[in-house]
Amino acid sequence: MKTLVAIPIFNEEKYVRRVLERVLGRARHVLVVDDGSTDRTPAMLAEYPVDVIRHAKNRGYGKSLKDAFRYAVSERYDLLITMDCDEQHEPDAIPGFIEEAATRQADIISGSRYLRQGPADDMPPADRRAINMTMTQEINARLSGSLGTHLTDAFCGFKAYKVDSLRRLRPTVSGYAFPMQFWVQAAAAGLKVRELPVSLIYNDLTRTFGGELDDARARLNHYRHILHRELRRQAHRLPVTALDGLIACGCGEDEESGDGAPRYGLA
Repeated sequence: MKTLVAIPIFNEEKYVRRVLERVLGRARHVLVVDDGSTDRTPAMLAEYPVDVIRHAKNRGYGKSLKDAFRYAVSERYDLLITMDCDEQHEPDAIPGFIEEAATRQADIISGSRYLRQGPADDMPPADRRAINMTMTQEINARLSGSLGTHLTDAFCGFKAYKVDSLRRLRPTVSGYAFPMQFWVQAAAAGLKVRELPVSLIYNDLTRTFGGELDDARARLNHYRHILHRELRRQAHRLPVTALDGLIACGCGEDEESGDGAPRYGLA
């Protein structure tokens, strides 16, 4: 199974060398999507045998994932694994994702920091855990039948995707609300999902989302808005119960950004 590991990066000079050295010990093909870094990250990338897509300016976490999807499809990979570059995701878990993808009947193997928590796991910031739980519960209530599972972690970026399944998605959200659109489109496309436990690691509790998303209430409202908007857009491909309680809405956001949020954020 020809596998690509893709890593979105934005100003990660503190971590990039350690992460790439460990990832390259586990994966032969690595793509880094540099989302307009202004620190020493671009120069450091030149030290490693990795492919690089560079944005001239910061365009968003979702945009980086969309670029990784397109690259994996165009280069004819069988499996795409995405992970972060802040040492929240353990490169040693990569073989487990590959094994799960090879042996389980699933289009997406989604890492979960909450499926089975161990004594060595960190405690996430309270607002992030609460928002994750709230949105995960709503996604389950609306989409679990279509996804084939009950999620425990809707926001984890450590995932494995069967590349053929990515051809069935048309993501437009470039900001950090990307997962909200992703889960709706995955359900509408009939993709099947399984979760895989991963470590819960928070190395830097001072990192922020930026802009209005630093306010927990605004962030929750934003995620819910993107989720509901995509549910309406995909209504013709979803069970009627997926739209329970939603009201008609005129949605005129810019299609390029897809959400109007700051262009980069953190899980």
